[in-house]
Amino acid sequence: MGAINSKKKARLKRKIRIRKKISGTSDKPRLSVFRSAGHIYAQVIDDTKGHTLFAVSTNEKAVKTEPEFKNKISLSFFVGELIAQRAINGGIKKVVFDRNGFLYHGRVKAVADGARKAGLRL
Repeated sequence: MGAINSKKKARLKRKIRIRKKISGTSDKPRLSVFRSAGHIYAQVIDDTKGHTLFAVSTNEKAVKTEPEFKNKISLSFFVGELIAQRAINGGIKKVVFDRNGFLYHGRVKAVADGARKAGLRL
C-alpha cells in the first residue's frame, strides 16, 4: 500500500477544517460535492440523522439519457440543477454548501451555480 499523495493529503486537511464549521440540519441540510477524474457526485445530507436525502451523479440514467454535453463543466452544471430540482420537490429550499475540500472553482463551482439557477438557496 502506497502513501497518500500530497494533493490528496492537502484536500483531506481542507475537508476536515471545513467540516468543523458546517453541518446539515433537517431545516438546512448539507449539499456535499465530490469530484473524481471522470465523474461528479452531489448529495443532500441531514447530519443530525445521518441520512442522505437526495443524490445525483453523472453515472445515473437520468444524466446519461440527456443529450451530449460539451465538457465536464456543463455536465456538472446540469448535475447541480438536477440535485436542486430533487431537493425542492422534497421540500428543501436552503442548503449549506460543502465543497468537500475541493477548491471552489471549475466543476465544483458549476454544481453550485446550477443549484442556484434551479432555485436552491446556498
